[in-house]
Amino acid sequence: MDGKIRANIKPGQKVSIVLKKDQKTGKRTEGIVKDLLTSVPKHHRGIKVRLESGEIGRVQEILE
Repeated sequence: MDGKIRANIKPGQKVSIVLKKDQKTGKRTEGIVKDLLTSVPKHHRGIKVRLESGEIGRVQEILE
């Protein structure tokens, strides 16, 4: 599913994100969504979330 649409993402879902430090390489980090940080309905680079681990990044793919 697309990580660019806020309505697709809910707390508790497993997602793949790109952290700010990994934007150049595109390395992805997997985790469970704790909070949604982007308030707009759509974002062209992906919705920004905080994972339960505390890491913050933009959703590239919804895994679950």
